[in-house]
Amino acid sequence: MAGNQKPHVTPFFDEDTNTFSYVVKDPSSASCAIVDSVLNFDYASGAVSYAGADSIIDYVRKNNLKLEWLIETHVHADHLTAAPYIQEKLGGKLGIGEHILTVQETFGSIFNEGSEFRRDGSQFDRLFKDGEDYQVGELHCKAIHTPGHTPACMTHVMGDAAFVGDTLFMPDLGTARADFPGGDAGVLYDSIQKILSLPDETRIFMCHDYPPETRGLEYLTSVEEEKGGNIHVKSGIGKSVFVEMRQARDSGLEMPRLILPSLQVNMRAGHFPEAETNGTVYLKVPVNAFD
Repeated sequence: MAGNQKPHVTPFFDEDTNTFSYVVKDPSSASCAIVDSVLNFDYASGAVSYAGADSIIDYVRKNNLKLEWLIETHVHADHLTAAPYIQEKLGGKLGIGEHILTVQETFGSIFNEGSEFRRDGSQFDRLFKDGEDYQVGELHCKAIHTPGHTPACMTHVMGDAAFVGDTLFMPDLGTARADFPGGDAGVLYDSIQKILSLPDETRIFMCHDYPPETRGLEYLTSVEEEKGGNIHVKSGIGKSVFVEMRQARDSGLEMPRLILPSLQVNMRAGHFPEAETNGTVYLKVPVNAFD
């Protein structure tokens, strides 16, 4: 692994969903990738807007970058992806982990999707396998399967930078929940050990941060800092202790505010369901499906 490659990483923050998106630039060329973009969605009105995505598009254009990849670390349950909107404007290939098929099957059933909803991942341009290598310009990248939060979670290591999705948080916040359909606290622990086995100097970029009052918003830590201080998985905390803690914490958590629209859209690679006969697009609210 070309860990000595240090990409230039520019964060973009969506305040409504507490989500960080990133433009990751190859240090040797104008090639870049965009990780975990956000579509602005007002649940109360059903209105869609593109301010966050447009700011990323403007940055790419102003810096004369070439977009090669749009990376989704997993099927997010807290925001809608803007990947197809950005792809329409800038090109690039849209990729997610190959276990998206499991997620599509699970939520295709929960939302009672018909046969027109394909459960084969074909909405995406690339389905990454565990350990698969790819390039952003001359920047060496690797996709690592890190399930537990969801079955399809991938950590993308780009040079010395790791994009972990919701698997890990800043050391003072700990780790992701594991109670969504297909989630598993024990599997999550094992996945985190994969991340913590990367070189200590590996930079880890957060997808979310929910800071306590004692500090400001942060998005960057390292393998060394996580091993030394993560309140849930620092060195010395065993799997059984973690699983007991994670399951107890998850039992008291509410569902994310945008989980229902997010899952329906994100499992379709950011596309909304087809419009009905009156020309209007609808999203479903399954009653008691997430008790």
